[in-house]
Amino acid sequence: QVQLVESGGGLAQPGGSLRLSCAASGFTFSNYAMSWARQARGKGLEWVSGIYSDGSDTYYADSVKGRFTISRDNAKNTVYLQMNSLKPEDTALYYCTKSRRGGNIAGIGDVNVYDYWGQGTQVTVSS
Repeated sequence: QVQLVESGGGLAQPGGSLRLSCAASGFTFSNYAMSWARQARGKGLEWVSGIYSDGSDTYYADSVKGRFTISRDNAKNTVYLQMNSLKPEDTALYYCTKSRRGGNIAGIGDVNVYDYWGQGTQVTVSS
């Protein structure tokens, strides 16, 4: 049974930082690309960042490029999202998601290539 459990969300001030974690279980974590996506209240789902199964390549939405860093530890079955220079527009529910296919997939920024999603962790950026 695939499980993805996010943690690390909370309240941060503009310009601050947060580090999200996603603990994965129920599948061979090192075989799959992983991503983070977010959904702000009243808005659609937005892909944020992705990382290949072996961590060799990382990808970012333009809105977070240069501020967020995705990483993974395949020994710990965990993927991380380090978020720096946070802005109020980063406020959203952040989800961890697993790619449907194994290996280093094409279309990593397309939310339709993912099959399992966590419950999400809330990030609020406000002074």
